[in-house]
Amino acid sequence: MIGKIRQKLISLEPAKISKAQEIVCPICERIIPESQKDAHHLVPKSKGGKTTEYLHRICHRQIHALFTESELAVKLNTAAALQESPEMQRFIQWIKTKPNHFYEKSRKSSRLKNE
Repeated sequence: MIGKIRQKLISLEPAKISKAQEIVCPICERIIPESQKDAHHLVPKSKGGKTTEYLHRICHRQIHALFTESELAVKLNTAAALQESPEMQRFIQWIKTKPNHFYEKSRKSSRLKNE
């Protein structure tokens, strides 16, 4: 009886990501090292979002430095929409020249500081 219960529990466990599998950031399209992996809610949790995607920590911080939660919830709720925004395009061109493990603090946009 215990064997059947254990089998059922094992079958219900989510598939584990092997270390050999590389995750690519949907924003900058570079491989994400384990130390730089951040989960980003495509629609902010405060706006009812549940789904997440892994991003580079620097890409994740840049998104939140540039855009309000309302903007992210309404018009920038996909990786493709974020990539197309002019502010992020400048950042993406810059970050693609850096190594995958590169990290630097992001400063909040002056537009957001006044809100």
